[in-house]
Amino acid sequence: MKVLIVTGELAYSLIKEVVSDSKQEIIVHIVDNTQVAAFLTPRLIINEVKKCFSNQLDEIDMILVPGLIKKGTKEITKELGIPTFKGSTDGADLAMVLNLIGNIDLSEDKPADKLIEEEKRSEAFKFINDFERDTENIKRLLEKPNNILIRNLPVGEDFPMRVLSEIANAPFLSKEALINKCQYFVDSGADMIDIGMAAGEDFSEKIPDLIQTLRPIAGDRPLSIDTLNPNEIRVAAENGIDFVLSLDLGNNSEIKDLLIEKDIPAVLLPTNFSQGKSPKSPAERVESMHQLIKDTEGIRYVADLILDPVNSSSIVESIIACNEFHKTNPAPMFFGVGNVTELMDADSGGVNVLLAGIGMELGVSILFTPEESGKTRGSVYELSTASKMMFLAKHRKSIPKDLGINLVAFKDKHKRNDIILNETDGVEQVEQAEPMKFIRDKAGSFKINVDYKTTVGESRISATHFKKNKPDLVIVGHSAKEVYEEIITKKLVTRMEHAAYLGSELQKAEIAMITGKEYVQDFELFKNPDEFKK
Repeated sequence: MKVLIVTGELAYSLIKEVVSDSKQEIIVHIVDNTQVAAFLTPRLIINEVKKCFSNQLDEIDMILVPGLIKKGTKEITKELGIPTFKGSTDGADLAMVLNLIGNIDLSEDKPADKLIEEEKRSEAFKFINDFERDTENIKRLLEKPNNILIRNLPVGEDFPMRVLSEIANAPFLSKEALINKCQYFVDSGADMIDIGMAAGEDFSEKIPDLIQTLRPIAGDRPLSIDTLNPNEIRVAAENGIDFVLSLDLGNNSEIKDLLIEKDIPAVLLPTNFSQGKSPKSPAERVESMHQLIKDTEGIRYVADLILDPVNSSSIVESIIACNEFHKTNPAPMFFGVGNVTELMDADSGGVNVLLAGIGMELGVSILFTPEESGKTRGSVYELSTASKMMFLAKHRKSIPKDLGINLVAFKDKHKRNDIILNETDGVEQVEQAEPMKFIRDKAGSFKINVDYKTTVGESRISATHFKKNKPDLVIVGHSAKEVYEEIITKKLVTRMEHAAYLGSELQKAEIAMITGKEYVQDFELFKNPDEFKK
């Protein structure tokens, strides 16, 4: 197949090198007087091809244009009679695109690398969804000792790790706050919802109402209760709780018979908190766990060897304990990921993915987390995504890379290789001599806020207009563009510096809305890393 690649002068040498080993017959052509390929238009490309390839049009099978051009290629295809598609956004990815010709349907509107990403993502979710809907296979897998059913949710080593999200301090929350928190976790991808009680307290009387309030929001997802108090466990068991966190060597004798009678599974802890005992070494944890399993015979259980925070006891020792336990017992295991993320000053995303990967190798079945601090906001979504990544990697027998699903959020997966550093050579550069003097816009001023909801799609940016220090209009939109275009349409800005300021602040607000960062007008969203080097 003969493929004509149309580009600009700055990207030419890179593309020429990238496609040099292609199995296709390639022509790389620079459009006259065009430095930056992204600035090309369909009309420019049509005129250039007619001028330079008028005698070869019948020989060219396909035209690839830069993936970053703004318009689609339908006009080119129609006028030249040659199928024309968008290539990749990064010239360095063109070799991959050429290798896939015939295996993917290129697009007239979407860059080829974006299409490939979408195809991989679609295939990844199809694999997971098909697995989760295969009732015969699920029934067969549930017969194995390493899997159990909690409510209607299959849980175990043969299934994707399930994410259990905790509504911490549930007895102290208003009904509205409970519902909002639960809905947020459901929208974030939680498989199970946990009602977190207060340690050392007895709020048994509140439990029926807590379960009744949360059940409609959780739907068919299992509801669990997080307490060691036998009274609270008893009331929860009598009011339809699906899962209990937790039984240990101190409280199990008071409640195990009821759980067996009602067939409610429980998390087992190798502790005796009533006596202040908690095993430290891997051997002690495994021994205590085996004793508790013996003491609670007849209960369907998930073993929690207790994942320790970094440098408290030892995260390494706790991971070793999980590994040693799993060598002798195939039962589902519990991983308290929040123990690590909440007690480490780092963004949760990478930590959650790494712990999910470790959990997958250990045979973990449940990933448990609250979201009690700003740095861990989004942990449920992150763990839900990480669980899918690890499930795919496990079944594909691959590393968790290029799976179609990823958690690369604040950095880029690939470095751009088609950014030309010398394109401004010889062009004068200037820097600001002094800050502009502030002059109030006679059209008024704005107060910008973000209204965070349970999903980004439901969240909104608002810009309240003030005239003579009194609010007279609120402009609401889902994006910075929606808001600033309405501001311009209503002629609520008259000064260029004010317009530039609003554009900057509204874009910050949109980034905050997407990432979950707290937006405060006139304050930076992100810290400058140079500040940490001093």
